[in-house]
Amino acid sequence: MCGIIGYVGYDQATPLLLDGLKKLEYRGYDSAGIAVYDGNLIKIVKAKGRLKSLCDKLSAISLEGHLGIGHTRWATHGKPSEKNSHPIASASKNFAVVHNGIIENYLCLKENLIKKGINFESETDSEVVAQLLDLYYDGDVLNTVIKVINIIEGSYALGIICKNEPETLVAVKKSSPLIVGVGKNENFIASDATAIVSRTKNIIRLKDEEIAIVNKDNIKFYDKNKNLISKDVFHIDWDVSVAEKSGYEHFMLKEIMEQPKAIMDTIKPRIKDGKIFFDGISLSKEKLGNINKICILACGSAYHVGYVAKYIFEKMLRKTVEIDVASEFRYMNPIVDKNTMVIAISQSGETADTLAAIREAKKLGAQALSIVNVVGSSIANESDSVIYTWAGPEIAVATTKAYSTQLSVIYMLAIYMADKLSKVSYEQYNSYIKDLMKIPSEIEKILSGHNLIKTLAKKFYNCKNVFFIGRNTDYAVSLEGSLKLKEISYIHSEAYPAGELKHGTISLIEDGTLVVALATNDLLYEKMISNIKEVKARGATVLTLTSQKHKDIESVSDFNIYVPDISDIMVPSLSVVPLQLFSYYIAYFKNCDIDKPRNLAKSVTVE
Repeated sequence: MCGIIGYVGYDQATPLLLDGLKKLEYRGYDSAGIAVYDGNLIKIVKAKGRLKSLCDKLSAISLEGHLGIGHTRWATHGKPSEKNSHPIASASKNFAVVHNGIIENYLCLKENLIKKGINFESETDSEVVAQLLDLYYDGDVLNTVIKVINIIEGSYALGIICKNEPETLVAVKKSSPLIVGVGKNENFIASDATAIVSRTKNIIRLKDEEIAIVNKDNIKFYDKNKNLISKDVFHIDWDVSVAEKSGYEHFMLKEIMEQPKAIMDTIKPRIKDGKIFFDGISLSKEKLGNINKICILACGSAYHVGYVAKYIFEKMLRKTVEIDVASEFRYMNPIVDKNTMVIAISQSGETADTLAAIREAKKLGAQALSIVNVVGSSIANESDSVIYTWAGPEIAVATTKAYSTQLSVIYMLAIYMADKLSKVSYEQYNSYIKDLMKIPSEIEKILSGHNLIKTLAKKFYNCKNVFFIGRNTDYAVSLEGSLKLKEISYIHSEAYPAGELKHGTISLIEDGTLVVALATNDLLYEKMISNIKEVKARGATVLTLTSQKHKDIESVSDFNIYVPDISDIMVPSLSVVPLQLFSYYIAYFKNCDIDKPRNLAKSVTVE
């Protein structure tokens, strides 16, 4: 969840490290710091809070050198403080380390190191790495790193510099993302390509327990047995401007507005001559016929995509679908076998809980398919097959376009599998393809009416409690709408199946309570009308989101938002957009830090 940047080259390290950390701010953090070798010593400057605090400190300090590492920390072990922030130095100051992940056996390691007379300055688990490097250093940094990773347990992405190796940057990872950036007379390491794309678009992804020894004009890769290995270079095909605001006040608004393009980029390459094709995926009728259960694993907003998928898959495929929170899956004795298809959904492809869950499912014999945004990510590598969303980098912590592109893949996958199983007619198939291709333009229509949603947000931004209700896929979208609101505005909000109101929740409705009611499902429309009347009778103010054909709803609700008419399985792609905008503008009027909400991180790479 932390951000890592490292540099070795011909240029001054400090400004490059700060620029990289700025690009990583979206990951969420509570402190930041850099370590630079100045030709004599490793000098470390750290600050609690946002990056500006670190920049202010550095403005009064001369920190020159061509080798350095930087870090933004999201606290796991030890409270947010300057003492606990990274980089962390060893007792002798010979090593400085930045770390993302959790060292699970750090307590026993720390106790043993203290017995050896080593003093610890922080409360972090990460400090044991720095102290172990110091303890085992034998003049060869590669040997030393191998000794340390054979001792530590857990997850880690490590950036390391050593005073005795003044032209060397070391990187090693396990279950946390880390890449190497290949430049000209300069090289980088980073937890995310956004940190380095302004300097190089050529990257190499490290696999677990691979070690990179990085010099300014040479990079060597080793496994933990010290075998030299070769690695492929990936070329990033998006421009640095994609990771900049392009005139928008916030990344979140920019990314909401980018959804039509992102969805089209995800859909269009996979439709050829009116048919859906997935490169590298082999799902024959026989193979699909042998699948007796689909198990969807995800966290956060990706879980809400999975909730939509459950309704769609069961309707179209007539197969049992389970949706499980990935963090619970491993601990519930899951019932999966060779006839289970597991679908893992993750924007980053590095979500720790989802990665662990897919490994558990595969161990039990399940077939694993992943839907991710990052090529070569850990979840993609662990899966039997992968479908990439082409959302591009998403900077705001609260996801929008990643969610929408994941939904688009779900539609395509459902149609593709239903066709293989002969569950859709020729006419139905063509109708679905037609509506699929309409989604981007229909979202553009919704976005063009954002001022209405802004006006509604201005009316309701002082609400203390908000309830979202819906049925079927409307309930699944309500979960995402509620999450968006609480994530960025800090307003308490909950989503409930509308039919559950009378089983307890309705007791919380009082005069003036805002209820956002989704009523896009034709078969359940009349039942939603009844649910709206129930909350109105208890004093609720109702904001209804429905399709354009349901204008009669104005007689029972107070405020209304309409989305274009489209196939029932695809309406979630349209209905979620007004909820994204509503949450954004409420947070805007509350003067919240929209792109970097408190306590949250973009990529959750720890359990």
